[in-house]
Amino acid sequence: MAGLAVVAAAGLITDDRLLVGAPIWFKPFKFAVSFAAYGLTLAWMLSRHAPPSRTGRWAAHTVVVAGTIEMAIITGQTIRGRRSHFNIETPLDQGLFLTMGVTIAVLWVATLVIAVLLFRARLGDRAATWAIRLGLLIALAGLLLGGLMVLPTPEQQAAGALRTLVGAHSVGVPDGGPAMPLTGWNTTGGDLRIPHFVGMHALQGLPLFLYAIEALSGRCARLRDERIRLRLVLVAAGFTTALLALVTWQALRGQALIHPDGATLGALAALTAATAAGTLAALRRPGGGTGPGTPSPSASRSASWSASAATAETAHPHHPEQELPA
Repeated sequence: MAGLAVVAAAGLITDDRLLVGAPIWFKPFKFAVSFAAYGLTLAWMLSRHAPPSRTGRWAAHTVVVAGTIEMAIITGQTIRGRRSHFNIETPLDQGLFLTMGVTIAVLWVATLVIAVLLFRARLGDRAATWAIRLGLLIALAGLLLGGLMVLPTPEQQAAGALRTLVGAHSVGVPDGGPAMPLTGWNTTGGDLRIPHFVGMHALQGLPLFLYAIEALSGRCARLRDERIRLRLVLVAAGFTTALLALVTWQALRGQALIHPDGATLGALAALTAATAAGTLAALRRPGGGTGPGTPSPSASRSASWSASAATAETAHPHHPEQELPA
């Protein structure tokens, strides 16, 4: 996928053809980058499952095969100058589009199998374990939301366009209109690619969020507490899930991401306030205290962890139980 991204980038430079209002090699480039990130993330997650699982290897290979078939069709249709998605104009186009639907369904099931495996394993400390598990669940939801795009639009049904197209990215406006730079999301109507993107990339977002917390733990002693890190991960997962619901609701109402109405802004404000309150609650020391000297039932355990982290270069933030007394 990384190699294909380079080829698609070259196509963006050398091929000036447009398809549905966008450079024709833009879709292969975006999908190649997305699949590369998806594959690397799943490989990293499976590497934390010890011992290696035969079922996990099977599911990983299935993801590879499904993604390869998907990208072969997208790239082939690009070379032909044809739409890969929603195109049923000819028997070949229809067959390729149906094949893509099958490969994505297979990829979803394989990802679900990986999620089940990782829900049954300890993948580090509790914060790391739940960052991975919840990232997978939200990603599965984001993949499912992509199915909304293949439903016939009211405009297609009214105009009898189902002989050539079925489904669309946009809601309330045709595909190919004014779009945001880089993402290509519609700026005049709803765009179902936005919730698809938000959900899928929780797969990387939650583990990266945890890594950022751990990087800050050297300066903030409170973040060295595993329970506080776990609480923050849960708050981040709650925020991502609510944001996914919000952008889905916005898109289904035919509203562009950059032109929210009062209802959308009100929901976003409520989500922001709830996340801020949850963050403040998560940062409270276990036992209810907020001050650095507030005693708690786990004070000796936290002090032992902090001392180990300050003096032992081998302390590992993912396995604090190795440094803690029973």
